[in-house]
Amino acid sequence: MFSSLGLLLLFSASKVLSQRNLPSTFPHNYTGIPPGDYSTAWQKYFEVSQPLPNVTNPIARNFAGNVGVNRAGHPNNTLWFWAFERENGSLTVSAGERENEPWLIWLNGGPGSSSLVGLMTENGPLQVTGNFSIVENQFSWDKLADAFWVDQPVGTGFSTSDAAGYVDSEDQMGEDFVQFLTNLVKVFPSLATRPFYLTGESYAGTFIPYITKAIFSTPNPPVKLHKISIGDGTIGDFALYEELSTVNTLETYPEIIGFDPDVFQYFKEQEHLCGYDVNLTYPQNGTIPTITDPFTTARIFAADFQAQPRLPVRRRLDNKALFARSHLFNRDVDDLQLEEGRVLLKRNLTGRANGTLDPQYGCFLFEEMLDYAHNFSFPWTIGEFDASESLPVPYDIPDALNPEVPSDPSVFLNDNSTRAALHAPIKEWVEIFDFPFGSSPSEVNGTNPFGDPSPAPMGFMTELASNASERGVGIVIYEGNDDSLVAHRGLQVVIQNITFGGIQGFTRKPATAFTDDEGRFAGIVHQERNLTYALFQNAGHFVPRSVPEAAFVFLREFILGSNMTGFVNGTQVVGGEDSALAEDVMPGTTAIFYGAGTTASSLIVPAPTLASWSSFLATATSVSVQNSTATSVSVQNSARTANGLDQFRPLSYGATLSILITILFAF
Repeated sequence: MFSSLGLLLLFSASKVLSQRNLPSTFPHNYTGIPPGDYSTAWQKYFEVSQPLPNVTNPIARNFAGNVGVNRAGHPNNTLWFWAFERENGSLTVSAGERENEPWLIWLNGGPGSSSLVGLMTENGPLQVTGNFSIVENQFSWDKLADAFWVDQPVGTGFSTSDAAGYVDSEDQMGEDFVQFLTNLVKVFPSLATRPFYLTGESYAGTFIPYITKAIFSTPNPPVKLHKISIGDGTIGDFALYEELSTVNTLETYPEIIGFDPDVFQYFKEQEHLCGYDVNLTYPQNGTIPTITDPFTTARIFAADFQAQPRLPVRRRLDNKALFARSHLFNRDVDDLQLEEGRVLLKRNLTGRANGTLDPQYGCFLFEEMLDYAHNFSFPWTIGEFDASESLPVPYDIPDALNPEVPSDPSVFLNDNSTRAALHAPIKEWVEIFDFPFGSSPSEVNGTNPFGDPSPAPMGFMTELASNASERGVGIVIYEGNDDSLVAHRGLQVVIQNITFGGIQGFTRKPATAFTDDEGRFAGIVHQERNLTYALFQNAGHFVPRSVPEAAFVFLREFILGSNMTGFVNGTQVVGGEDSALAEDVMPGTTAIFYGAGTTASSLIVPAPTLASWSSFLATATSVSVQNSTATSVSVQNSARTANGLDQFRPLSYGATLSILITILFAF
């Protein structure tokens, strides 16, 4: 039985740092460290001049090390960076030079995740492979701008903090980051006047707005912020980014529930009862009310959740959970036995909710969806949602590999030769640890599920957007269509609740295609009043990893560049609009990959099944919470018969009866 609490960064449980005893860490002074304050003399010290183990391909001149954050009483609090030049000498030019050339910082999230995860598995010049070799990334972001990957907040990755110095709030995190920038531009003075792009993903959707607010609040900011970019980010609160989008996810990938109309109608009913069926209009007609907090709705599930230590792992419910993994799944038995097994083992929808919230899950719809898939829907019954056995997190829905192909940079980064070359502290590097806000490893009342006491950025995004427009700072928000953890529907709700340029939300529904350099459809892009939104096709939570070429083009054209595709100009939209893209759902890929380590097989849904399901969605009557159980069942069964849904059998049981299994060679 699997269940989940919303953790936003990929990690292996074996590499998670225990927070029972908070560590004190400090930067290591290597030979040649300059005396006194930061200055251009530190360039030579920070330059990576020693060979990096297992790196055989040439890489750009690069710099790495710890930079202090000037926090009073905490002299060992630092952020660690690794920077790569776009061209030789571009970082070390004098102050005032190259004033039009961009530079960027990339942040991963967590909270407590090292940005080296992004550098070495997503958008950096060095990529770690499944056999731990290091290869070149032809779509590395440093090919377009001088690029920094920064470990933050203090204590994360190779950054350092004393045991009492971990940030107590996102405001303090933002202040630390501004002070880091203040010291950084002393080392690389040209950065002070060059256009600065602050980018990141996941929980950086919380970090980046707070950092931006801190920069705007600084009388003489150390950098010239030009644009912020957030991918699959936690701008909204927990209910918005994790729970609200569940039905939209099922519409995108009905394979999750085995194309079962009864189960879909059940989730639709629960969505309505939770108030998650938000009506979006363009422009938005009035402020969208606060979304239901799932912790107030579930007796058993929330109690089980709250009883757990605050650890950065996805939990499994014990055998009291509503669903239990079926031991009767057998694809070799005949049709009748398959159907009987499905009826007996799938959720008894007619006897559970009956127009009320499920007492087990309440409004934890996302967790309920995961549990259903893990227990009833092939291939997730034998695999995972892009995750390890210990961490079933649906970063990329079509990826059901179990175990995942390893992409672990820890062997490389914990090599003593690597540490010395990168001027890293003498501490074990871990991908992620349970960040102890306020230097407390214990749960504190009033915090979010990660122990963060700060309000979600959505509460001040209207003010931030106004300040950004006044300062000429652009905002870019993008999502991967295959990410169900921080899914795009919740983000669209956030956007439609922001007032920018004097109007609430977008005035037109995003419906303009953008392509990669080969002319292939990459996704949807929309731009209005200083805000750019994009939805990437075939991309999960980590967009630069899922679709590196498309992400590279998007960086060049829409983040660093000023491509006008999707821009609303009066009554016209640059690049036109496609009515097929103006739907609430972008269909997912038709293949679900599963196997061990490398892709062994793929589940491909036949076209007639997809057509029947589309017909069902178009005509089925949504279950009203006022309807009696008998009426609900009648409506659902009528929809099944009218649309031919009894022709196919749900994928939960009898997967081979309704899918085409394509065997691929593992490599």
